[in-house]
Amino acid sequence: MSRIAIFGGHGQVALRLAPLLIAQGHQVGSIVRNPDHVDDIANIGATPLVADIEYLDVEKIAALIDGFDAVVWSAGAGGGNPDRTYAVDRDAAIRSMDAAGRVGISRYVMVSYFGAGPDHGVEESSSFHAYAEAKAAADEYLKSTSLSWTILGPSALTLDQGTGSITTRENGATGTSVTRDDVAAVAAVSVDNPSTIRRFIEFDNGDTPIGDAL
Repeated sequence: MSRIAIFGGHGQVALRLAPLLIAQGHQVGSIVRNPDHVDDIANIGATPLVADIEYLDVEKIAALIDGFDAVVWSAGAGGGNPDRTYAVDRDAAIRSMDAAGRVGISRYVMVSYFGAGPDHGVEESSSFHAYAEAKAAADEYLKSTSLSWTILGPSALTLDQGTGSITTRENGATGTSVTRDDVAAVAAVSVDNPSTIRRFIEFDNGDTPIGDAL
């Protein structure tokens, strides 16, 4: 049994992920900014941890996650405000990586997006540009660390029922769409799967069971 901290614990993927991890025998601490979300977290069996990571330095994030064995970053500013996007999706994410290293957590799973990276190709005029830039910076920083990282690159997220099957980019995924249920399932499998370490896994929904696809 491991203790797993989820940043962005009230997000649509994280709310699906926590019960899957608990079912796998893990203890989950879900980090949320809004105290009003505490009951939602408790109701899915996770331990709510209230903290606004946008304003926490490395030392305070380290104190927050001390004692955990793994981190899943599923937090985000939600777009709309470029300054806040950089503050959360880039700066706070990077501080969480440094904090993980500081308290001896080696396993780190980042939820990014299909096509993320320095060559994302998103025009500066696009409302998506700040997010693409922030994620590229965070992902590249994570790759430079000594953490046992996995970066997940799901395509466009849907609220359809999960299928349990995906296709990775290596096997022909083109960045169409994937359900949030299946993104959560991929994250849950990845945490415990050493073969996903130091891999950027981009995926759509597809025909291959998640465990086999990874």
